[in-house]
Amino acid sequence: MPITTISQNKCFEGIQGVYSHTSPETGCTMRFGAFMPPQATNGSMLVPVLYWLSGLTCTEENFIIKAGAQRVAAELGIAIITPDTSPRGLDLPGEADSYDFGSGAGFYVDATQAPWSQNYRMYSYITQELPWLIAANFPVDPARVGVFGHSMGGHGALVLALRNPKSYKSVSAFAPISSPMQCPWGEKALSGYLGLDRDAWREYDATALIEARGWRGPPLLVDQGTKDQFLEAQLKPQLLREACERAGVALDLRLRGGYDHSYFFIASFIEDHLRFHARNLLR
Repeated sequence: MPITTISQNKCFEGIQGVYSHTSPETGCTMRFGAFMPPQATNGSMLVPVLYWLSGLTCTEENFIIKAGAQRVAAELGIAIITPDTSPRGLDLPGEADSYDFGSGAGFYVDATQAPWSQNYRMYSYITQELPWLIAANFPVDPARVGVFGHSMGGHGALVLALRNPKSYKSVSAFAPISSPMQCPWGEKALSGYLGLDRDAWREYDATALIEARGWRGPPLLVDQGTKDQFLEAQLKPQLLREACERAGVALDLRLRGGYDHSYFFIASFIEDHLRFHARNLLR
């Protein structure tokens, strides 16, 4: 499947690019960012790869320009792929009515309800289509893959890893929506995309998945700011902690005093997450 180059910039001796392609899963043109470290640019080796999943309203651009991840990724020799958060330009009814549903808010699910089910298939796009596309076009090692994300994307990262433990060797999250079934953002998204059967929601709820499936990979790494404006109503990390304790799953939950929900928080601790993934992907 061909990709189109939107931009390429040299960055810490590697290449930060933005690309587009026609997606069979979403039925539209999708964009993604790809940082290839210098170890990958000479074509002599395959490098580990991390997938970053962004939060509500974001595109592929936010992480690229705000997180400050490229310097450490270049040092470690790890590629970073940053997909968009939803299909774009479909002109579905209601798609652009709110920030927390529709465009920019795909929630990394495969929708089952009309009119979303034909295009809003971000779970399959991220877990199946995009990895195949990346492996076909970039020198990455498909056996050494990790996933991380922020907020809605933190939810997505946890869900993808918990449901696909053979595909992802490590997972981390910044301020994830720990249990979409139990917060307003999640209830709105899951009911709209999946319908009212709450049993179907459990497949996209990290807390429920831990209770049902556990996790035998490296400890789950979660950073959460104590001054996050969404902490109590939407994120609820205590639910994730309690589920992990009940299931015997190792969780490294780091409560960061005074930090909020912004990319300033992510930029402050992105190096910790990259080195965490490196320990699991480079051995």
